[in-house]
Amino acid sequence: MPEGDTVWNTARVLHRALAGARITGSDFRVPQLATTDLSGWTVRESASRGKHLLLRLSAPTEAHWTLHSHLRMDGAWRAYAPGERWTGRPAHLIRVVLRSPGAVAVGYHLHELTLVPTAEEDELVGHLGPDLLGSDWDPAEAVRRLTDHPEQTIGEALLDQRNLAGVGNLYKCEVLFLRGVSPWTRVDAVPDLPGLVALAQRLLAANRGRWTQSSTGSLHRGQTSYVYGRRAQPCRRCGAPIRKEELGDRVTYWCPVCQPERPGSPSSG
Repeated sequence: MPEGDTVWNTARVLHRALAGARITGSDFRVPQLATTDLSGWTVRESASRGKHLLLRLSAPTEAHWTLHSHLRMDGAWRAYAPGERWTGRPAHLIRVVLRSPGAVAVGYHLHELTLVPTAEEDELVGHLGPDLLGSDWDPAEAVRRLTDHPEQTIGEALLDQRNLAGVGNLYKCEVLFLRGVSPWTRVDAVPDLPGLVALAQRLLAANRGRWTQSSTGSLHRGQTSYVYGRRAQPCRRCGAPIRKEELGDRVTYWCPVCQPERPGSPSSG
């Protein structure tokens, strides 16, 4: 699933391509919007909220609307110049095409694609916790939400977008490694929850604006992560084999030496 920084980057791609432009044609390839025509509408801005994309529009009547989409595991938006060949994804995955005089935006395999009045955006994203890359970022509120479920594993809690919006599986694994915390540690047993939350925000912010995500400081292939995607490879700190296991409905990577189980971990009794 794309992390919050990837969604942030995607929103900026759409903003650069479409903001201020009048839509000259639209093609929705989902049943609920199949007859919708946005021709004549103006794109006001493209924004992200956690892992949600919000393309804000003005209708000819001056009413404000938002085209909402979610990338989930496999969605993507691409921006092309008029007449440029659409590459990278098969045509049968296209869910929407938005044309303007200067660009064509194509949404592939998008999820939760809906058009709602902008005033009703909160019905779609109001449940989310503070956005790690948003102007509303509030670390104290994120910590409060996490501690509301003290018995939950920290690995699962970090992925719950109602606690803090933007952390995906990659950053979950990397943040927990850097803090020396087992993914199976209960939230109420994490020794420095504010420090962990602050590190998550710093990692996402450091990778904002680029497509290569790194927690190690290196952008070279094979050197960008400490544990994520490195099952059975030696830990960069201690040399122990990195482990991979299911936690909740997601896999997790960790070093059993650098991230020992702590009292209160479900698997420690």
